Amino acid sequence: MISNEVLLILSVFVIYGFVLLWFYLFGNKGLLCFTVFATITANIEVLLVIKAFSLEQTLGNILFGASFLATDILSEFYGKKESKKAVLVGILTSISFVILSQSWLLYDVTNGLDEHFKVLFSNTPRIMIASLVVYAISQFFDVWVYHKWWAFTEKISGDKKRYLWLRNNGSTLISQLINSLLFTLFAFYGTYDMPTLISIFKSSYIIFIITSILDTPAIYIARYLYENKKIKN
Repeated sequence: MISNEVLLILSVFVIYGFVLLWFYLFGNKGLLCFTVFATITANIEVLLVIKAFSLEQTLGNILFGASFLATDILSEFYGKKESKKAVLVGILTSISFVILSQSWLLYDVTNGLDEHFKVLFSNTPRIMIASLVVYAISQFFDVWVYHKWWAFTEKISGDKKRYLWLRNNGSTLISQLINSLLFTLFAFYGTYDMPTLISIFKSSYIIFIITSILDTPAIYIARYLYENKKIKN
């Protein structure tokens, strides 16, 4: 059986690979579509709590981290307006999914699968609403602070292209700190005891630190694809 640690490491490469593949095939539209995919999938995945690297953590962290990578790529090559559009797409996706997933529980189901759906989705409104609110706050902040870092790096270097790694990591690390803290409080306060909450927050942010650092090569690959006109769209 594959360990949780190995699965998490593999998922980083697979998910970031998906971001680059969708960007390569469809450009900015591909990143908007990836945002929809990541938002729905992560909101389901976050229901699972695992232990890996001696840390108790929820799944979904890597997908949420990849959505920040997508908005950073959009900010870098398509501007603030396009990255904000991705955030709005993610918010609308979450709202639509919450409403539809809850409506499924109202049907009189004849094939016996209704109980499984109730187990999966009956506890999701609080988590998904928390995810929606935190997503909106942290993502809009990420777009704003990315461009603040960009103005700073351009000022100190005189070159708009330099220090891509700094504005990418600088914006994501601050945004993910806000994301981890608010989501842990909104989604799990009163459900778990304080030591567990602290553990979830710490582990989530540690994962986000690692994924933020690991997405640096991905955004440079995205720059290569964009500047060398490799994007199929």
